[in-house]
Amino acid sequence: MARRARRNHTPAFKAKAALAAIKGEKTLSELAQQFDVHANQIKQRRDQLLEGAIGVFGSESKAEPQAPAIDVKALHAKIGELTLVNDFLEGALGKAGLLNAKR
Repeated sequence: MARRARRNHTPAFKAKAALAAIKGEKTLSELAQQFDVHANQIKQRRDQLLEGAIGVFGSESKAEPQAPAIDVKALHAKIGELTLVNDFLEGALGKAGLLNAKR
């Protein structure tokens, strides 16, 4: 008996099989035969779908992690510091004759 090549199912196919299992109109073995996959895969996908559905309708949202708060005052202070350093270096290079032309 020859082995079948490993198949990769699309998310749409997995969802379709899981929804059919949730409907309960057919047994897992009938669905496995219909979708040509093992019954354990259908059960796992059904469980994943049910577990994920709780997150959709639950009060706990796992959507986006909160971005760190931006300290605007610290950023403005850093900009001022860098501007001061640039001005100082420009003046020093100008006095030394190493600055060809102003930008």
